[in-house]
Amino acid sequence: MKKVPFLITIILAAFLTACGNNSSQKELSTAELKELVHQYSVDDKTAQSASISSTDLIITEEEGQEKSYALPNDDFFVSIAPYEHTTHPCTIHSLTGCQGEMANTEFDVYIEDMDGNVVIDEPRTSFDNGFIDLWLPRDKSYKITIKHNDKVVESEISTFEDDGTCITTMQLI
Repeated sequence: MKKVPFLITIILAAFLTACGNNSSQKELSTAELKELVHQYSVDDKTAQSASISSTDLIITEEEGQEKSYALPNDDFFVSIAPYEHTTHPCTIHSLTGCQGEMANTEFDVYIEDMDGNVVIDEPRTSFDNGFIDLWLPRDKSYKITIKHNDKVVESEISTFEDDGTCITTMQLI
């Protein structure tokens, strides 16, 4: 007879654990997480909101259900919206809400770390939202040069835990 209450306890615990996962942190592989972020960036997936901090991707579904995904320990997400005339203040990038000025524009992007190692040196095209998404190694500082036509901007960013994921201060002049 003592086995029945024990079995009920196990079943109840499993049920409560499964129900509790609806708003808890989910685990994805690094490739799956990066693909999910990309899908929200290019509007292949929609949600009430999706934002990305230095540590988490947080998605609020249309029904109000919130999901949180931990970002990789080695990779830092940053989204840059170069601009000529109009920008907005931003620290934590909203994959579903931020809009930059220069949508679907090709830029020459050059990034090196403070030791002079080149991390990115290639053309990148901004998405419909005017942002260029990048995954950079964590816990470093970088020099960035972005060019478009005859205009250029140089800046420094870093990828430490308290750093922002939304860069909207890079004006092309």
